[in-house]
Amino acid sequence: MTSFLNESFPGSVAFGALGGPERRTDVVLLASGFEARNARWADSRRRYDAATGIRSLADLRSVLSLFEKARGRLFGFRFRDPFDHSTRFDNSLPTAFDQTIGAGDGVTDRFTLVKTYGSGDSAYDRTIRLADPGTVKVAVSGSELISSNDFALDPETGELVLALPPVDGAAVTAGFLFDVPVRFDADRLEISLTHFEAGDIPSIPLIEIRI
Repeated sequence: MTSFLNESFPGSVAFGALGGPERRTDVVLLASGFEARNARWADSRRRYDAATGIRSLADLRSVLSLFEKARGRLFGFRFRDPFDHSTRFDNSLPTAFDQTIGAGDGVTDRFTLVKTYGSGDSAYDRTIRLADPGTVKVAVSGSELISSNDFALDPETGELVLALPPVDGAAVTAGFLFDVPVRFDADRLEISLTHFEAGDIPSIPLIEIRI
């Protein structure tokens, strides 16, 4: 992962962040009164402002430290979305049966991790690149893989790698916690000391990146 730091934005600050997904849609009003709509992006992109998560001078200093290490907008890093960071929609601890990520063919041993939103033909499959390795649970044909020797995550691609390819037609399911790859969306932080042991940053813009 070029220009990416495999470390996390401060969790206490992330918890209070504002933000979420955005999409880009062209909408044209026709003479008939109907609309023609076209999605310019196949995938959503997330934006956050983490300034609302600053609770102490220690929080401010931890953000400043990461900003300097990331060289502003240059390097990406991990961000735990407080609203959406689990394969379970209530953000509870994952199980091995949360998401269907593929089916065996007797040959394939690598599977892309996804989280599916909705159901039916219009369901959206979101590719997850930054699963938390210690939380990943996997099942094949309804049987959970217990041993850590049975599967691993490729640190470069984020793909799930199984020790043995599942047999033809075997359902592969998984559950995990995950982070969003982001970068700072500014090369400048404006910091002020409001009073003793307390500081303020008006804005800490973050934007999702592709890795």
